[in-house]
Amino acid sequence: MDRGSERDTAPGRGIGDTAAGRIPLAVVVVDRAGLVSHWSTGARRLFGVSREDAVARPAADLLPVSGALPEDLQDGATPDACETYDGPGPDLETSLGGHTGYATAGRARLCPPPQTPDGERLDVLWWAYPLIGPGPARLLVLAADATRLRDERGYDGETAERIAPGFARHTELPASDELERRLPEILPNMGPGLSARIVAQVLELGYPVLEFSQYERVPVTPYWGVPRRPGRTRVEEGVVPQQRAVAVIPAGAEQDLEYAAVRERLEFLNEVSSRIGSSLDLGETIREVTSAAVPRFADFAGTHLRAAVLAGEGFPDGPPDASTVMFRVWVEHNDEPGRWDDTVPVGEAFAFPEHTPFCKCMVTGEPVLIPRVTEELSERISGEFEKRDLRPLIGGRSLLIVPLKARNVVLGFMVLMRRPDRPQFDDMDRTTGAELAARAGLVLDNARMYTYQENVADTLQDSMLPQVTPRMAGCDIATRYLPGTRLGRIGGDWFDTIKLPGSRTALVVGDVMGHGLNSAAMMGQLRTAVQTMAAMETPPTQLLRNLDDLARRLGDTYLATCLYAVYDPIRGDLTLANAGHIPPVLVRAEDGRSELLELPTGAPIGVGGVPFEVTRVKVAPGDRLVLCTDGLVEVRGSDIGEGLAALCESAAHPAASMDDACDTIIRALNTRGGRKDDVALLMARLNGIPDEHVAEWRLDADPREVARARRLVRERLLEWGLPQAVETAELLVSEVVTNAVRHAESDRIGLRVVRTDALLFEVTDDEPALPAMLSAGPHDESGRGLRVVSRLAREWGASASGHRKTVWFEQAVTSGH
Repeated sequence: MDRGSERDTAPGRGIGDTAAGRIPLAVVVVDRAGLVSHWSTGARRLFGVSREDAVARPAADLLPVSGALPEDLQDGATPDACETYDGPGPDLETSLGGHTGYATAGRARLCPPPQTPDGERLDVLWWAYPLIGPGPARLLVLAADATRLRDERGYDGETAERIAPGFARHTELPASDELERRLPEILPNMGPGLSARIVAQVLELGYPVLEFSQYERVPVTPYWGVPRRPGRTRVEEGVVPQQRAVAVIPAGAEQDLEYAAVRERLEFLNEVSSRIGSSLDLGETIREVTSAAVPRFADFAGTHLRAAVLAGEGFPDGPPDASTVMFRVWVEHNDEPGRWDDTVPVGEAFAFPEHTPFCKCMVTGEPVLIPRVTEELSERISGEFEKRDLRPLIGGRSLLIVPLKARNVVLGFMVLMRRPDRPQFDDMDRTTGAELAARAGLVLDNARMYTYQENVADTLQDSMLPQVTPRMAGCDIATRYLPGTRLGRIGGDWFDTIKLPGSRTALVVGDVMGHGLNSAAMMGQLRTAVQTMAAMETPPTQLLRNLDDLARRLGDTYLATCLYAVYDPIRGDLTLANAGHIPPVLVRAEDGRSELLELPTGAPIGVGGVPFEVTRVKVAPGDRLVLCTDGLVEVRGSDIGEGLAALCESAAHPAASMDDACDTIIRALNTRGGRKDDVALLMARLNGIPDEHVAEWRLDADPREVARARRLVRERLLEWGLPQAVETAELLVSEVVTNAVRHAESDRIGLRVVRTDALLFEVTDDEPALPAMLSAGPHDESGRGLRVVSRLAREWGASASGHRKTVWFEQAVTSGH
């Protein structure tokens, strides 16, 4: 590459002192009305028209085309008048008039502008690039002085074809950052490397340039499949109605042209591969894949996917058929905005009719090429679709439908179309489109698999997180769960609240180390084990020992932390045991002071052989207990002590409700940078149960005590103002106390009634065997008591602790006031 001096043409040095390898370049932007909206300094110097005189004038008036130079003028001779020739030059006029939708280039003879009628005619090399998008700019025109290139640089006509336009800083382009950002789209025939280099020149040199290479022939247009006209010279035609060549290719350059076409396809596919797959998000991947084809390969691209793929239901079974539902997931085009929206809306789901090329593509898994959709074919295709007329959209266009496949299964297909003024799709385009679809299919399948795994993980995580009841006996509960921000964000964090006999509540929070499905599965097993052992009234230390044994039996690859706390609202205390978890925070209602509870740390679950200790803490009504996993307080690069201090501070902040208090903690700690782990937060307000809402009696193992028990319960319920509950309560208490009297081995029978949002009845005796529900026959005298309890009570159960058992049942409260 002949780069020359980088500084010879810096601003202020004079643009006439061009460096080797560069000459000034005119930059003109034409709006949708055909008027000039930008006229660069280079354009003023090349064409002799000031910016003030050029802007808002018709571009065709400022760039009048006289035709390409005939053979006898190639040496620099000048004609006497502005003759028009049968050559490539007039295609500039076509481009200026907006009759092409693709990039064009060539060499043309321009008449002098009207204000200088005696001026010299200009021999220029030019490039015209359509600008797509919502902005007013429609066409970017670049031009260079071919005479100057020949005289000052000594390049003949053949060498002049080995050129590529380049830019300098955006002040010489339209005053728009958007245009600079869209440089690779504006010049789609340039690969990302060259585009990046041009952008670097934009920032460095300060004026537009024309740069040429001695080593490569730059295609005159970024599109392919262009037919050729026989003759002494090989001519690429733009397939523009009543217009001809855009550039002359010397005879004998066929091999170069074939090589350039193949190379251009490879460059296009490589660029597409580098652009798509930047995200594992399925929606973003679909947009990347569809947009990659427009405008370089097609004017319209529409991507359709099978419903199973889009829904994240796993890999679809078998080939699609005419009944397979397809979703139109994205559409990209360079037509006027909104033209396709009503007829082919994004998000539409339907099965493609059998006798259409779309169905043929998805059923066979092979590309379908229709070089030109005739009027008859467009009517036939449109007739297969109810209540929509596709004829204005597909008629006269070139159509290519390519399947999107992965592992030899069709995931969907892409519809590609070119407007009539573009070269029709040919067999080589079919191959290119199929390769584009193959690469897109692999990327889509990767995104599909990731989406599927994410859905499975999220479903598993949701199924394992409990639906916590906001009100338990003597306490209110609020929780929060935040998934991690890392890939494979499912983790092993969990929390739980478990109803225990005696109006007690078990509060649990745990964290299986690691992430992914295995960690979540391990978490589910541990959580189930905790629930089972808690319901059996397993003491906290014994529960953690059993959990440790279970974890080691399940495998030695996982460790977990767990904090298990039991709240007794009648006694007003907490019993806690810790297995390597971060300590909880207790916020005192009396003065709003918060503190980290000092607990024996214990070893994580799965280590084995380490004893666990229990701690009892007295609490008062209104105190709040906050338990969380380390993802909330631990941030990479920071000491966990800072996070625990922030937790204490935010937990003590006054709040109108439990939910507000949780949100305050999350806002305070989740904004700390660097959090990637998932977070579980459980908060309990320990309300307690007043003494006046608890009644306890001691009964003897005497059948006469059953009547006494009924009387005591009736009197207390009437005292509480609950007459509607008396009849059912008497019946159920009579059945349970009768069983206790019958089977008790001592006189130690206890009866307790607790009033919360329900009535809790507990009968305790010293027979450790749990009662069983029997099937009583019509002549049996016993065996029906627990069936009556099961039918009339809201809930019931039994638990054993030591040598004693407790049978309990709940009854809904119906106030008589």
